[in-house]
Amino acid sequence: MNIKLNIVCLVAAIVVAGCESEEHEHHDGNLQAQAKITEADARATALTKVPDGKIKEAELEKEKGKLIWSFDIAKPNAEGISEVNVDAITGEIVAVEKSDKD
Repeated sequence: MNIKLNIVCLVAAIVVAGCESEEHEHHDGNLQAQAKITEADARATALTKVPDGKIKEAELEKEKGKLIWSFDIAKPNAEGISEVNVDAITGEIVAVEKSDKD
């Protein structure tokens, strides 16, 4: 009886995880549809703030009511990461933050 219950719980967990994954993908697709600035254009803009930097992570997200491209940029032979946020509607840089941690 315990084996059947464990199998049912496992199947339920897989189904729930699959639903959450589909919802997340749909949400990201919705954000992509709202963005007027492509990721490539936003990358180029972000890299103007960190010359010779390499983008480690990129994400399209809503932050403080704005749709932004957020880039974590590392510079060779330098410690820390710079986060550069580019407005996904206007293409303007809206924030630049430097952290000491990778």
